[in-house]
Amino acid sequence: MIAVNQVGYAAESIKHATISGGKKYKLFNSKGERILEGEAKLVPDENSGEKAGLIDFSEVKDPGKYYFVDEKGERSAGFTIGKKVYSSLYKDVLRMFYFQRCGMKLEEKYAGKFAHKACHCMKARVLYSDPARYVKLNGGWHDAGDYGRYVTAGSVALAHLLYAYALKPKAFKASMNIPESGNGIPDILNECAYELDWMLKMQEKDGGVHHKATSMSFVDFIMPEDDKEEPVMTPVSSLATADQAAIMALAARLYEKFDEKRAKAYKKSALAAAKWLVANPGFVFTNPSEVHTGTYEDMCDADERMWAAAELYQLTNDDKWIWSIRQILELRISTVALGWADVGGLASMSVLMAKKGVFPVDICDKLRGNWIDEAERLCKVAAANPYELAFYPYNFCWGSNMQVLCNAMVLCFANKLSGKQEYLDYAAAQLDYILGRNAMDMSYVTGYGEKAFRNPHNRPTVADGIDDPIPGYVSGGPNYRAGDTMANEKILGGRPPMRWYVDDWRSYSTNEITIYWNSPLVYVLAYIM
Repeated sequence: MIAVNQVGYAAESIKHATISGGKKYKLFNSKGERILEGEAKLVPDENSGEKAGLIDFSEVKDPGKYYFVDEKGERSAGFTIGKKVYSSLYKDVLRMFYFQRCGMKLEEKYAGKFAHKACHCMKARVLYSDPARYVKLNGGWHDAGDYGRYVTAGSVALAHLLYAYALKPKAFKASMNIPESGNGIPDILNECAYELDWMLKMQEKDGGVHHKATSMSFVDFIMPEDDKEEPVMTPVSSLATADQAAIMALAARLYEKFDEKRAKAYKKSALAAAKWLVANPGFVFTNPSEVHTGTYEDMCDADERMWAAAELYQLTNDDKWIWSIRQILELRISTVALGWADVGGLASMSVLMAKKGVFPVDICDKLRGNWIDEAERLCKVAAANPYELAFYPYNFCWGSNMQVLCNAMVLCFANKLSGKQEYLDYAAAQLDYILGRNAMDMSYVTGYGEKAFRNPHNRPTVADGIDDPIPGYVSGGPNYRAGDTMANEKILGGRPPMRWYVDDWRSYSTNEITIYWNSPLVYVLAYIM
């Protein structure tokens, strides 16, 4: 087998494929003409459980379509070499967020055959604190394959998107074909505003932010408009409040020149959340035992508070937030993590993207040093295996593809900080993995790649009666600790970690989708393109 990036390679880029089960290969163009042949050196690979080798065909630069054939005659997936190989992919990965919108009709002129009626427009009951109170809560993005909406998860997805926009605004010029397109505001900001405006409704007058809005339990695989279960707001948490403070402060800065009214609302929200955080310095999180939906439980809010402090300092210039950053750094938390639970890397991005002189030099130096150290570590791990994946076997956890893409984000930002080309090359290798250069020989993005996965754990995809999935969705990916009816020890036992995956809608532990698995791919594509 020869695994390739099934979407393609930029003409001037490094181009690598991975071969297993044999070492000889031939490369052909779409006319069947042999372009290249050779032998790869095979080495054991713990992640895939194979002897595999790297094929370097960077010398091939002519635009066109290509495929490999191995010594057994097995043909690889086809791929393209060209200038703008990711343009269509990029647009659909971005448009995923439109398809996750809650509380509005998705019209055919924007959603095509995936159009559906408005959903979840009923008021939500405020659980625990005031169960007789109901709040209008339409809007926001469905978080994942279910219909819950979560502040912590939404904040992190927004952060990936907004930091990408702040870093590479030219990558977001094209229309996303959403209802707000053409209003004079970049569509990435239009889309993010749909989530941000919902988050404003999750905040109490004292600044505290409710953790999530879901039904009491997961509903069956029905269309969103058919879900008539009563939504509830779970209690305020320090996690949600700190994340809201951070993302609203960031949004206030980015929206100021496009939408002054929104920017003021976001600033007001950030300051209110900041006031609550100061008044509630201890950890606060309670997931009601009777609510059986995703908890997004995290037993440490120090990293969320540090991210909030970094953004609030830029919003207010109040030195107490610098003091807060210094105190939290003494805890030695990760300052490179970019997932929903550990957001220290978002704090680092905030500090290191600020203009020179905004933050103290010693803080900048510490965070920059930590970031480059992590990039160096990732490069060493990737260089040691033929898939060039910055993973050890134990890294294949729930949502492993998010971690692959967050590693790519780390490498992209390290390239920004240092200019070192190696970081960008290995970031591209992580993208190769997502798009098919893996032991499953599968693209983990719907609609992209000859062997793209087709059956995400996503309620609308299952219930809409349409054979094709919505394009541009990222799968959770291989999970060495998978545990559902289709992916578990009994079914997958004995497989190597990279193969613990099932393309089946029932496999929530390997094949669910979520907004914060798409958002790091947006960041990586924006940077690499």
